[in-house]
Amino acid sequence: MAKFSNDVDVLKYEPALFGELHLPSQVQASGTGAVLSGAMLTAAEADFVAAGIEAGGVVYLRSADGTLDGAYEIVSVDSTTQLTVSVLRADASGPTIAPLASVGVSYRISTLAPQAVEAAFQLTEHFGIRPGNPASEIDVEDIIDTEGLRRTSVLAVISRVYAMWARRDEDECLMQKSRLYQDLFEKARQRCRLSADLGADGVADVSRVGGVIRLVRD
Repeated sequence: MAKFSNDVDVLKYEPALFGELHLPSQVQASGTGAVLSGAMLTAAEADFVAAGIEAGGVVYLRSADGTLDGAYEIVSVDSTTQLTVSVLRADASGPTIAPLASVGVSYRISTLAPQAVEAAFQLTEHFGIRPGNPASEIDVEDIIDTEGLRRTSVLAVISRVYAMWARRDEDECLMQKSRLYQDLFEKARQRCRLSADLGADGVADVSRVGGVIRLVRD
């Protein structure tokens, strides 16, 4: 399914959504006794490949003595038992930043991919492209630059997750955070510009602006 954002994109805004506010039902892998050496995390009893772990995910790490305690980028899946991880980077193409070396590390990998897929469907529906509009001539692969859609997707994902927690805990503060991100999402969607190349020649054939409503005759 199409996604415009990943878990690391969300981490840049709300690390708590991979810490105390992670979604237990969306934990992909967890365990104890891992070793962190440089940027390499080794968990002898894990199977990261079978768990569907991918680059762009987020792993929460905590050492027994508490000196390591936080969420980190998953840069790559190197084997069934090894991941390359990094302190959050400003640029995903930049060099890996190794966390503090530790042993006896507890790890947990949770994902917000289902919410990102839902946000992508909502955005493609709004812009009138597939898969949100199955009859459209424009597909996600035709979009030239998805940066605006990425940021808009992140805001939608965060709003959804805070709303889930707010309803479960009947917490008005969390609901206010959800509303804040929903408002930011609406504004970002209105500003978002989409260009699509239908001829595979690198030239935009179609441009759409999120704040412009298109009328379609039945």
